[in-house]
Amino acid sequence: MSNSPVRDDPTEAQDLRVVIAGGGQMGIRTAELLADRGHDVVIVEEDPKRCEELTDAYLATIIEGDASRPETLRQTQPNRSDVVAALTNDETANFATCMAAQRMAPQVRTVMRVDGTPDELYEEYVDGLVFPERLGARAATNEIAGSGVRTIEDVAGNVEIVEVEITEEAPVAGKRLDEVRLPRGSLIIVDYRGDRIGGPDTVLEVGNRYVVAVESEVADEVMNLMRG
Repeated sequence: MSNSPVRDDPTEAQDLRVVIAGGGQMGIRTAELLADRGHDVVIVEEDPKRCEELTDAYLATIIEGDASRPETLRQTQPNRSDVVAALTNDETANFATCMAAQRMAPQVRTVMRVDGTPDELYEEYVDGLVFPERLGARAATNEIAGSGVRTIEDVAGNVEIVEVEITEEAPVAGKRLDEVRLPRGSLIIVDYRGDRIGGPDTVLEVGNRYVVAVESEVADEVMNLMRG
């Protein structure tokens, strides 16, 4: 486990120490991804049986207890950590965990899971919010809609990052970007190979996929241009 001091900007660090409150599916998957990237992870989980399973998985350091209780959270050493992420299915407990973590270690970055519509003031107290329902809705939409258009990310509820396959019926099919007039509020980010930013010479070829940033009010217009 890293003994390096806490960084001012953990997003630039290569060896984060992350405390995750909650050993459920979301917490475990997050821990797996972080561990795969070489970060040190501590998981706090209340269920003793779950703790045994997590310990046997050798995924992270496991602490049994309720992370929203200061005496338990203190065991995770927030002062030595870069991020505390409260990812349980109890929104109130997640908020309490983040508040306690900031009190123990003012420099630590806090992230909390939010279910449903979040309190608009959360962002004043917590550094990052995670919305599982929004992520689930995105996955469901992709599965329901099938091939052709796939939502990758949404930003602030107004901008979507989507991957779009050009069809034969698309008005832009076979044209270069400098020949196409996309509506204001849309931008081709990357070409189908995924190895370069879209530019004036990018050709929108039938059957190829392109990543597009699009504002909600012009989404239909952009889809009509690229899908027909």
